[in-house]
Amino acid sequence: MSRTTLPAGLLRLGSQRSIARMPHTWRAIDSPVRIRFSSHGISLLPVSPTSQRTVAARSFTVGCTFQKKAGKANKVRASSDSTPPVSGLAEPTSADEAFDVSGLEAQVLKAIEKLTHSLSQLRAGGRLNPDILEGLRVHLGNAGKDGDGKETVKLGDIAQVVPRGRVLQVMCGEADHMKAVSTAIAASPHSLTPLPPQSDAPLTIQVPMPPPTGESRQAALKAAKLASEDADKWIQSARANHNKKLRKYQLNKSVLPDDLQKAGKLMEEVVKRGHTEVKRIADGAKRVLESQ
Repeated sequence: MSRTTLPAGLLRLGSQRSIARMPHTWRAIDSPVRIRFSSHGISLLPVSPTSQRTVAARSFTVGCTFQKKAGKANKVRASSDSTPPVSGLAEPTSADEAFDVSGLEAQVLKAIEKLTHSLSQLRAGGRLNPDILEGLRVHLGNAGKDGDGKETVKLGDIAQVVPRGRVLQVMCGEADHMKAVSTAIAASPHSLTPLPPQSDAPLTIQVPMPPPTGESRQAALKAAKLASEDADKWIQSARANHNKKLRKYQLNKSVLPDDLQKAGKLMEEVVKRGHTEVKRIADGAKRVLESQ
C-alpha cells in the first residue's frame, strides 16, 4: 500500500470499480487529500494541517548577484592575488637584430640630408642662397665687463635677407649694426660687394650678385660632385658597420645561414636605394648649375 498526496482541485476517478462505489463520478476536493490503494478499492483520506505544512512547496527566486565596486584596496588585493603582469616584451633574438636595418636606413637618410644641404649652398649663375648670408658671422661692439672682447652673432639673428632677382636685400634691425653687417658681407668668400643704404631705406643693404662666369660654374659643379661622393662614402661606411654585425652572427653561429643570407640581401637593397637617391639628387643639381 502506498500513499500519495494531491493538491486541492478536481480529481477524476478513472477506475470503473471505484466509480460504482462512489456517489458521484466527479468530486470537488476543497482540501488536500491522500489516496489509499487497497484490494477493496480506492479511498480518500484528508491531510492534516501538520502534514500539509510538511509537504508545502518551497519557492525559489532568481536574481542578479551584486559585487562590491573595486576600490583602491580591492584593486591592490586583486593585483596581489592575480598573476603578476609581464614587465615587457621579450628580448630580440640575434635573428631579429640581423634583419633590423633601421640603423642603416637612418645613416642613409643622414647622408642624403647632408648632400641636399651642401648643394643648396652652391652658387653658379649669379644666384645665391639667402641662407649663406644669414650664416655669416658678424662681429659687433665690445662685449664683457672689461670691454676686451667682441660679441659674435649670426647675420640672420640681427638682419633678414630677402632675394629680389639678382639682388639680395639685407634688412637690419638696428642702425648700429649696419657697419658690422656690411663688413661681414664684404669679407665673405663669395665675392660680394655690399652697396651703401639709400635714403628711402636707411636700414637696408643692397647686395648685387656678380655676373656668372665659366670659372664659377665649374667650381660649383666640382663642389657638387664632391658632395655627392661624400654622401656615397657615408653610405658605404654605414654598410660596412652593418656588415660587421652580420659577420659576428656568422662567426658565433647564432643565426641560421639562410637567415644571414636574407639579411645580407636586405642590407644591399637599402644601400642600393641610398646610392640611387644620391645620384638622382646630384644629377638634378648638376643640370641646374649648368643651366645658370
